[in-house]
Amino acid sequence: MKPYLLCPNCGSDDIMRNGTTRRGKQNYKCRDCGRQFVEDPQWKPIDPDRKAMIDCLLLEKIPLAGIARVMNLSEDWLQRYVNRCYARVQQRGQVQPKAKGHLEVQMDELWSFVNNKGNKQWVWLALDVVTREIVGCYIGDRSAEAAMRLWQSMPAVYRQCAIVYSDYWEADAKVLPSKRHRAVGKESGLTSYIERFNNTLRQRVSRLVRKTLSFSKKLENHIGAIWYFIHHYNKQIRSELPSCL
Repeated sequence: MKPYLLCPNCGSDDIMRNGTTRRGKQNYKCRDCGRQFVEDPQWKPIDPDRKAMIDCLLLEKIPLAGIARVMNLSEDWLQRYVNRCYARVQQRGQVQPKAKGHLEVQMDELWSFVNNKGNKQWVWLALDVVTREIVGCYIGDRSAEAAMRLWQSMPAVYRQCAIVYSDYWEADAKVLPSKRHRAVGKESGLTSYIERFNNTLRQRVSRLVRKTLSFSKKLENHIGAIWYFIHHYNKQIRSELPSCL
């Protein structure tokens, strides 16, 4: 027995041989605490700093396979980590509180798909014109029900007060209050901010690129990835807003 071999659990040097692993490596067992281990294991815990770096890389247009290569991780472990990460993401926008008054919102829909292009998933978005925060989001089909889900995802103050600009999609007219809804064309420039954010999403979330091999295979992860970026985007926006707003 090697004199320097210590139990990774309790630090004891009372170690005995205990057969081999399925990969043929010598297995050891601690006589004091019963912990089994191998010398110089291939698997090692991912430290918090590496996990923080992974969290940052998920906000860039890098496929999971690319992150696994850069961080020297197995794709299987990374996929499980991402699944847990996206499952925890809150599907409700966090925005700076607004007082009742004059508010303006721009709405638009972004085409995407999950698993194959026949499974269309439209990303419905609502953006505050003044602060540029994303104040509402829903991922689903392009029906009036989806438009209603977007409307309901917005904070109450916007549903009570905001003037809403959107394109001429018929579902909007069925759901939005007629007195505060303005259907406009792109040439008006009144939906330019939300259209610019759509471009930002496609540039930063690899699964939203139109021609890509990084498309989502699970709807839950598709939704989680979009909300993950929206929370990051809104956090950056809030940090730049003056306190008087």
